Amino acid sequence: MPRHARGFDVAEAADWLARRDRRLAGWMRRLGPLEADPRWHRSFDPVDALARAILFQQLSGKAAATIVGRVEVAIGSQRLHADTLGRCDDATLRACGVSGNKLAALRDLSLRASQGGIPSARRMAWMDDQAIIEALVPVRGIGRWTVEMLLIFRLGRPDVLPVDDLGIRKGVQRVDGQTTPPTARALVERGARWAPYRSWASLYLWRVADAAGEGGPTPRSS
Repeated sequence: MPRHARGFDVAEAADWLARRDRRLAGWMRRLGPLEADPRWHRSFDPVDALARAILFQQLSGKAAATIVGRVEVAIGSQRLHADTLGRCDDATLRACGVSGNKLAALRDLSLRASQGGIPSARRMAWMDDQAIIEALVPVRGIGRWTVEMLLIFRLGRPDVLPVDDLGIRKGVQRVDGQTTPPTARALVERGARWAPYRSWASLYLWRVADAAGEGGPTPRSS
């Protein structure tokens, strides 16, 4: 299994997409060039990223950030991990604003991490996208979308297409001038031409949706 680099040549990706999809190319010119995500080159702890993803779920960014800040104070660390989360009992975390379901998810994540069930960032470099998804979705509260956001925004994988993301589907709807968003199956077929740079296409499609007031992703692994 080859080692996967974090990040890719975004100019090459943009050129590929522009040549492969005339309709998307028009929007790319309209929106202008995108920059590579600086997080691709920063070290990160997958357990911490997943814990934050859990805490951010179904909340506004401001409300979630407040809860995360309280948790960091309670555990005495800015690193959310099995050992640090284990410093607080359930009642203390609940007092920080952590819901019962999220608390159960954090405990499950912590248990799996302590048992070596969560691959490190170093280990992920040798895993393909699907292997990472399969390793992480068994964690309570972690779905495929959350892992796809980690793949795109933290690992810089070039060919991820979150077909269940409404923002991307709305973006495709506008690019293609359709009255309804494509189904997930139709999006798989529509997006085949973007490979091997479907992540970069996704970033543009979120921005197309933003331009239409439809909203884009809210990555929870920052």
